[in-house]
Amino acid sequence: MNYWLIKSEPEKYSWDEFVADGRTFWDGVRNYAARNNLRDMREGDLAFFYHSNEGKEIVGIAKVVKEAYQDPTTDDTNWVVVEFSPVEKLKTPVTLAQIKADENLKDIQLVRLSRLSVASIKPKEFDYILQLGSN
Repeated sequence: MNYWLIKSEPEKYSWDEFVADGRTFWDGVRNYAARNNLRDMREGDLAFFYHSNEGKEIVGIAKVVKEAYQDPTTDDTNWVVVEFSPVEKLKTPVTLAQIKADENLKDIQLVRLSRLSVASIKPKEFDYILQLGSN
């Protein structure tokens, strides 16, 4: 299993909207590195749902329920979407400030490649953040 982080501005699409929808496809990715991460996702992989710009915190866990296919919002075949469903909300959101201050997360892509909207997460980082979010 692989682990990921997907970013969304809460004013555009929040965790609560995601939960209400029950399932969504992740569209609008127009960065090749982020697109490649979408292509690498497999059904059953888990992803942190991160509120960007406003909040700047990991708020929940999503699961890949359908692997990459052509983005229906564009005719450009370079772009793909992946479908997710919500798994659970973190008991305590894990903020970007916490992540940046934590030596255990110094190499996380969220910090190193901060503009990347779809990032990979190492298993040890995923487990550690889960621990932080369960307090």
